[in-house]
Amino acid sequence: MEKILNDIFSTIGSYLSNYILIVALLGGGIWFSVKLGFIQVKGFGEGMRRTFGGLFNKKGSADKDGMSSFQALATAIAAQVGTGNIAGAATAIAIGGPGAIFWMWIAAFLGMATIYAEALMAQKYKQVGSDGVVTGGPVYYIRAAFKGTAGKVLAGIFAVLIVLALGFMGNAVQSNSIAAAWNTAFGIPQWIMGLIIAVVALFVFMGGMGRIAKITELIVPVMAALYIVGALIVIIFNFKEIPYAFHAIIVGAFAPSSIVGGAAGATVKLALTKGVARGLFSNEAGMGSTPHAHAVAKVDHPAEQGFVAMIGVFIDTFVILNLTAFVIITTHSIPTGLTGAELSQYAFSTLYGKGGDVFIAVCMLFFAFSTILGWYFFGQANIKYLFGPKAVKVYAVLAAVCVFLGSLAEVELVWTMQDTFNSLMVIPNILALFALTGVIKQVHEDYFKNFKPKKK
Repeated sequence: MEKILNDIFSTIGSYLSNYILIVALLGGGIWFSVKLGFIQVKGFGEGMRRTFGGLFNKKGSADKDGMSSFQALATAIAAQVGTGNIAGAATAIAIGGPGAIFWMWIAAFLGMATIYAEALMAQKYKQVGSDGVVTGGPVYYIRAAFKGTAGKVLAGIFAVLIVLALGFMGNAVQSNSIAAAWNTAFGIPQWIMGLIIAVVALFVFMGGMGRIAKITELIVPVMAALYIVGALIVIIFNFKEIPYAFHAIIVGAFAPSSIVGGAAGATVKLALTKGVARGLFSNEAGMGSTPHAHAVAKVDHPAEQGFVAMIGVFIDTFVILNLTAFVIITTHSIPTGLTGAELSQYAFSTLYGKGGDVFIAVCMLFFAFSTILGWYFFGQANIKYLFGPKAVKVYAVLAAVCVFLGSLAEVELVWTMQDTFNSLMVIPNILALFALTGVIKQVHEDYFKNFKPKKK
């Protein structure tokens, strides 16, 4: 039965990634880039200023009225920067060749405009729940885009998908990655590591939005700095291979077979589809997940959080994921035939030896655990939408159980179902954004016409 279900979800997932995601994500990115005057270029400087200014500005701590802008970004990045940056990037390269990274770049660049639109709508349609806590996300702007039964059905479908895909299955996948990496590096039994992760996660879950915001605000800068330094050392050590890496990525996007030592059997279609699909899993632009964090940011205008949201995609893909790709390509690790986290571990071990396994294990702990917190938070918002605030504690316990169970053994069906549900989430989210294009443009123009000139 498991094999039958796995085959069914694999077929659905392949169709979605090969066709639906290409059209929805690239099409949506182009649409909003044009409609918003390429905001990812025009607003990049403002986004960087607000992001790194927020790193040192601790005003606006999390409470029932929301999070500070930086805490919201940290929570979003916590979800974005996960196993997709280590295992996902490696898988895309192993199957689609180095050219897959080029299509990740394109998807991320266009996705910056999409996530800007998502953040604007999440801010505009956020609400205060019956428990007095501010909340928001796609379910609310889906209802605004489609009135009546259609809106309720699409919002309900989205809510169920995200709870299953991220809150339960996704967090099981993340804990499995941590447990497996620590078992490889330190010999710690996976169930012990899983139990530790589950207990710590439950403690954070029970602290609500405030505790999640404080932890992600602390973890994200540390994990990013650790990985950036570790990866740059490997790349600098192999600096003579950097021109080859750029050549392999760019040429491999259009002529994969011409790249010596690239992925066997890679084609343009594989490079494109794996790049876009793995890019979605990594930066989540267009998927409808990170708007839950951006919705609760305390800002004076929705566009302010839109700028910050774009930087989240930039950091995820053009910094963290790129480092993984360049480590793998400059160390010529692709011909090993390895894939996923094992390929990344091998690439780092070419310089660090056994320390490569340790480095990836530590980074995986930071990356995957922070993702568990972010994804739990996104699922929580939808649990409240579906069942009300009283259901949150039950959800927290169930999510922690999934974290533990996920560490015991890799179940291919769970990974396949999560990928499929992630892809399905895109459909109602993108449809709502398209329907709200006029509202998005109105809010966007309001900032530049009426709000920005009044800033001191």
